[in-house]
Amino acid sequence: MWSSALLTQEVHHMYDHRKLGRELGLFDTDPLIGAGLPYWLPDGAIVRHSLEEYIRAVERRAGYRHVYSPALGKRELYEISGHWAHYDEDMYPPMNIGGEQVVLRPSLCPHHALMYRARSHSYRELPLRMAELGAMYRSELSGVLGGLTRVRCIHLNDAHIFCTVDQIAGEAASALALIASAYRAMGITGARYRLSLPGPGGKYVAAPQMWSDASRILREVLDSSGLAYDTVEGEAAFYGPKIDVQISDHAGRESTLSTVQVDFHQPEQFDLRYIGADGARHRPVMVHRSIIGSVERAVAHLLEQHGGAFPAWMSPLQVVILPISDSEAPAAHRLREQCLDAGLRAEVAEVQAGSLGARIRENRLVPYQFVLGKAEVAAEQVAVRLRDGRRLPNQASEEVLAHVRRLIEANDTRLWAD
Repeated sequence: MWSSALLTQEVHHMYDHRKLGRELGLFDTDPLIGAGLPYWLPDGAIVRHSLEEYIRAVERRAGYRHVYSPALGKRELYEISGHWAHYDEDMYPPMNIGGEQVVLRPSLCPHHALMYRARSHSYRELPLRMAELGAMYRSELSGVLGGLTRVRCIHLNDAHIFCTVDQIAGEAASALALIASAYRAMGITGARYRLSLPGPGGKYVAAPQMWSDASRILREVLDSSGLAYDTVEGEAAFYGPKIDVQISDHAGRESTLSTVQVDFHQPEQFDLRYIGADGARHRPVMVHRSIIGSVERAVAHLLEQHGGAFPAWMSPLQVVILPISDSEAPAAHRLREQCLDAGLRAEVAEVQAGSLGARIRENRLVPYQFVLGKAEVAAEQVAVRLRDGRRLPNQASEEVLAHVRRLIEANDTRLWAD
């Protein structure tokens, strides 16, 4: 069961995900593993799995195909992609293995470019949407590491769309729509949209026409969507401009959660091709996009925005069953089995754990509390208490479970739909 330590913590700590995450038993760190390398405890793993299952289902419906790729690559791979020349400060040094230099990958896009290149493609296949929730590694300085927001191993909800120039705007707009839908399901809001453009210096690929074309397309997508946005120089990826969805943490610090990027550079570097309707070979464009960003940063933001009261579909425990006395305990355990059969995460708060009021308080972050007394057991009903304090009329157990299951399967943020 979740700790009741939240009940006594001071208000100014209420939405600090580092404190919440540890008190709720979601994640922690150990100096022997290292700074910026948190491990996930069972309840945190449930939140993470729920997010991963949600986004994979969303992507499948949107026409994405999922892949897996290694977390290592030869140094030469990142020299070709441009990461070695433009991003080396954020990369780990190469490891010498069998006479070759191997690097922990800083991003997934070079691997996906090679996977695209491994097969011939026709214009009829485009857009080809390739998605992966994969690990990548950033050599962050120890002074900037903290909780789940700045870590050295990131599990990113990443995807790369290989498309024609004419398809870029539609794919970018579709990605923005997926982001908006995901934010509704998670019950969060972005602080602002940002068009991230290159700035002065050698951080960026030197290709003025490429930057002009990609920036124009993204600006047109934002303008046609009706979204308010800020234009910021110096925040682009080294290979192309971005639409970034910015979020703010409990201290007002801003960071990027979701992103859509246009990349003409890596298709050129890897000599990617497709056969056009004219029978000739043409160059595709890569649209990079991440809907929920990294799992780590997404969970951190969810913790801070919801104070640990996650939407029911991702809550570590969705139903707690509270027998009033020992005589209702057998019925409580039967109801738990019904919940599990319905795909709900449920536990029984045993009478020995304290008074009914104490057990209700202990489980105040659980979305649904089912109270069982003699009358409820005799009528095969439950008294439903919702996390927000509402008490519903007694209802048949099967009807309650069906209603809750529908809301959870729909990733609905409402606790009850009348």
